[in-house]
Amino acid sequence: MATQIITDSSIDFPEELLNELNVKVVPLNLLFGDKEYKAGVDLDSPTFYQKLQESKELPKSSAPSPQDFLTKYEETSPEDKILVIALSESLSSTYDNAVLAKKMFHEEHPDRIVEVINAKTASSGLGIIVCHAAEMARDGESFESIVKQAHEYTEDTLTMFLLDTLENVIKGGRLDRVRGTIASALNIKLLMRASNEDGSLEVLDKVRGNKRAVREFIKKIGEYGHNLEDKVIAVAHSNCEDKAKALVAQIQERYKFKDVILSTMGPLIGTYAGEGALLVAFKKK
Repeated sequence: MATQIITDSSIDFPEELLNELNVKVVPLNLLFGDKEYKAGVDLDSPTFYQKLQESKELPKSSAPSPQDFLTKYEETSPEDKILVIALSESLSSTYDNAVLAKKMFHEEHPDRIVEVINAKTASSGLGIIVCHAAEMARDGESFESIVKQAHEYTEDTLTMFLLDTLENVIKGGRLDRVRGTIASALNIKLLMRASNEDGSLEVLDKVRGNKRAVREFIKKIGEYGHNLEDKVIAVAHSNCEDKAKALVAQIQERYKFKDVILSTMGPLIGTYAGEGALLVAFKKK
C-alpha cells in the first residue's frame, strides 16, 4: 500500500523534482484585475513577474477550494494512503479547505486514510518538508513513519527571507504602511522568518543597506542551524537568479551544506515578497 503526497502551489521547489517524487500539487488562485489564474497551471513564473511589473495593483490570492482538494484525492489510487502537507494555516485557508475536503472524501470513501498537516511555512520551507516525505514514500516507508517525520520536520524547518523592497509587503497588508514607508526611505531591509509556533511572519532584524543585510542574513543561518554540512538548504529568489547564486556561493563558502536546491518563487510568495527577495530554508537540527 503506497503513500500519495499532496501539497499546494505555494511550494517553491523545482518542478522536475516534484514530478520525479510523484508529488501532486493543488493550485492556489491569483486574480489580476478581473482575470483569475491557477498558479503553476495557467500562470508560470516568467509570465507572473511580467504581469506584476505591468500592474499598478497587487494581484489578489485565494486558497484552493475544498472541491479542488477533493478532486486530487479522487485521482489517487484506491489502495493509496494520502498525506496532505499544506502551507501555513496562519497565512491562508488552504489547510482548512484540505481538512474539509477530507471530510467530504470520507463520506464516499469511509475506509480511505487521509492525513492533513499544517506545515507552518510555505515556499522552500514547504518544499523541504514535502520532498522529505515524498522520498520516504518512494522508498516504501510506512505511512505512520512518514507522518511522524513530516510533523518533526514541520517543527524543525526554518524559513527565513530577506526583502529587497517593502512595497509589496505594505500593499499586501503584511506591514504597517507608515512604518514601512519610513523604513523604505531609510533603505532598511527586513530579515523575516516563519514562526515555528504557528507559521506567522516575524521580523528577525532590520538592517540598513544591501551588503550588511546579506551579511546578517547569512550570519543568522549559523545562529539557528547545527551540523549544516549534513543538511540540504533550499534557496528561492523572486526574479533575481544572479543575486540568488551569489548568495548560495557565500553560504557554501561559510557553511558547506550537503546540497543546495535553487528555485524561483512562484506567484503566491512572489506577490508578497516583491522582486529581489531571497529566501532560505533548512532543517535546523
